[in-house]
Amino acid sequence: MGAKGFSCGLLGRNVKVVVVLACLWGLMSLSCAGRLSPSKQKLEVRKHLKRLNKAPAKSIESPDGDVIDCVPITNQPAFDHPYLKDHKIQTRPSFNPERLLGENKMTVESKQGANPITQLWHMNGKCGEGTIPIRRTKKEDVLRASSVKRYGKKKHRSIPKPRSADPDFINESGHQHAIAYVEGDKYFGAKATINVWEPKIQQPNEFSLSQVWVLGGSFGEDLNSIEAGWQVSPDLYGDNNTRLFTYWTSDAYQATGCYNLLCSGFIQVSNEIAMGASISPVSGFRNSQYDISILIWKDPKEGHWWMQFGNDYVLGYWPSFLFSYLADSASMIEWGGEVVNSEPDGKHTSTQMGSGHFPEEGFGKSSYFRNIQFVDSSNNLKAPKNLGTFTEQSNCYDIQTGSNGDWGRYFYYGGPGRNPNCS
Repeated sequence: MGAKGFSCGLLGRNVKVVVVLACLWGLMSLSCAGRLSPSKQKLEVRKHLKRLNKAPAKSIESPDGDVIDCVPITNQPAFDHPYLKDHKIQTRPSFNPERLLGENKMTVESKQGANPITQLWHMNGKCGEGTIPIRRTKKEDVLRASSVKRYGKKKHRSIPKPRSADPDFINESGHQHAIAYVEGDKYFGAKATINVWEPKIQQPNEFSLSQVWVLGGSFGEDLNSIEAGWQVSPDLYGDNNTRLFTYWTSDAYQATGCYNLLCSGFIQVSNEIAMGASISPVSGFRNSQYDISILIWKDPKEGHWWMQFGNDYVLGYWPSFLFSYLADSASMIEWGGEVVNSEPDGKHTSTQMGSGHFPEEGFGKSSYFRNIQFVDSSNNLKAPKNLGTFTEQSNCYDIQTGSNGDWGRYFYYGGPGRNPNCS
């Protein structure tokens, strides 16, 4: 039987030595992570923090307690990857499907008109040219993870799978979604303007996010995914703040990829936006509404996948060699919300998705995605004609699509989780 088949709690005394060695070698399941001695765990955490927290040119303390390190662009975590040792940084893409670079700074729509949205750390300083802002990882951040190795990673099978209402899939993943999607063609990017809220999270090990997924391949063990949006994740960040995030994987969340810059891969070029940092302000119920625009696209010349935040912040890129299917194109685009339902006390979680209100409540109450678009094979942004929708339990979280002149293709989505019709 392979190492993965072992169960730490059922092994006899005669194989304790084998178990300890297997845990140390990383061959055991994650349940062994807690079996490391305190001194060895302390050493592992210290080594990991040293890998993640690069020496900064300067540091900025954010009002929310974060420390933002301004790290020289050539020293960022991406270049720990063996394939990137001699990589020449692309400072800007050769092509942008919007052709809007440099026109105006990022703003958002609200009832009062255009309002600026920013990150909290901007109140106390900015990073200079030639550096990038990186949220410093603290010891307690790593200790909240199931293991040092899994810190900054999503759980396996957290991807929404449209067309599959297979109960086994839903129960195994513990994740629930309300999404819109397109499939059946080759896609070279996606865009959306996403309403920003601060949903309530019931359990620290749960999260709520709203994002864009750019997917390649099938929903098997080799799924490729690039993701970006906002999230509230007490487990990852240690608080309930709404934060900008990215994610990538080339093997369905098994070993590759991570959130933000918590592993090598994504190459950041912007000195203005810190991934994983808090977004401010957020929308209020029957009050001002704020949203952010995210664009992900494949540069037709170099083949890398770029990300833009707002109209002016080109953040960086995922090198094409990180992926198999996405080295060519995406086969599906998804937009929407995701939560973890850990079923506390045997009941459905009350963790909110979006605003925590159902789609039918509309503007100012329910959360929305507007101006949904994908990048076609001619590198043009297009609104999808056929937009599918998917949710596991519409009584808990739901989605309603629409179309008009101002918002193009849009949808309202989300819900409160546990309620009289969702238990």
